[in-house]
Amino acid sequence: MHILELPSFFPPHGGLFCLEQAKALKQAGHEVRIVSIVELSVTTDRWLYLTAPWREERREMEGIEVSVQYMRALPKAVRRNVNRWITLCCEAVERYVRRNGKPDILHAHCCKSAGMAARELSRRLGIPFFITEHIPKGLFERDFGEGWKRNKWLKEEMRGAYEAADKVIPVSRELVDELAPFFGRAYRYQAISNIIDTDFYSYRERMPLPGRPFRFCCLAVADIYRKGYDVLAEAMKHFGNDVELHIAGQGTDSPALRQLFLHSPNVRFHGSLAADDVRRLLWESDALVLPSRSEVQPLVLLEALSTGIPAIGTECVGPSVRLAVGCRYVPVGDAEKLAKMMSEAMHIAPSPEYHEIVARMASPSVVAEQLTDIFTSAVKFPIA
Repeated sequence: MHILELPSFFPPHGGLFCLEQAKALKQAGHEVRIVSIVELSVTTDRWLYLTAPWREERREMEGIEVSVQYMRALPKAVRRNVNRWITLCCEAVERYVRRNGKPDILHAHCCKSAGMAARELSRRLGIPFFITEHIPKGLFERDFGEGWKRNKWLKEEMRGAYEAADKVIPVSRELVDELAPFFGRAYRYQAISNIIDTDFYSYRERMPLPGRPFRFCCLAVADIYRKGYDVLAEAMKHFGNDVELHIAGQGTDSPALRQLFLHSPNVRFHGSLAADDVRRLLWESDALVLPSRSEVQPLVLLEALSTGIPAIGTECVGPSVRLAVGCRYVPVGDAEKLAKMMSEAMHIAPSPEYHEIVARMASPSVVAEQLTDIFTSAVKFPIA
């Protein structure tokens, strides 16, 4: 099957979920490429805004052919920027078709903006399109106000793309419920997990505990409220020198986060880490703690389990990630119960069983098989 992936976001602004799925689908025997439009902000991408190429570029990323074109967004011009994104994407796909032929399906990642572009391209090319949705309600409300008060036209356009799609593929079943106030439920959907590279995040024996502190890690961006770092700081006050906490993720070496843990012993701040360093930190840790107030599908929880360590989350984690083995959950915002569960986790040994459970749920081969089944059901191949 010839599959064209259309990510709404791509490096330097995320989008690696798309690349991981493309790699898995290619490994499963499909012809897969990516066409990406990267929206640049004049404020947050100032240098790249000025220096990025104006023409489309083609490159190879981890074995996948990728076409990249940068779009300079105008400040506060949401409608213009969305429409321009869709126009550039349609033009890029038309060039793609001239080079490589018409794909069998279009697979968009996130409805804004790739899902809307895929809807238009599906009409022009006469092929099915699918939308994998990653974005939680909170991120839409960050951009458009609580209850989506601003740019309501965009919400309605996205709702139309959902309803026109051959299938929407949320990364968790609970994401459908979370987004229902915006987009309703009048569309076909089937939840499929994001990919966990279970070969990369493999099981490894930990060092014996006697003679060293128990090591917790927390891997999350430095969004103090949403990720619950204030709750974790309170919980850490219950522990002494027999416990270490290692915090990693974008912005986690900031003065604000350091100030939050000022009165807690043995806290280490790593900031952003490359994938190899994330894996090393997980291999060197005894348990993960993730005190979030909001999550859609916390992949770091699955990555930690895949390396063999238990994980502590909060009740905001949806049922699709609440694995029966290796996970513990506490009420959101409750530092006392979080500290108690952390104490209990200090008596749970790492286990290869956790890795096996994650592999059956989210390994590249499993996700590729599930996607293939969905895509194949919408494609009518000619009889030889």
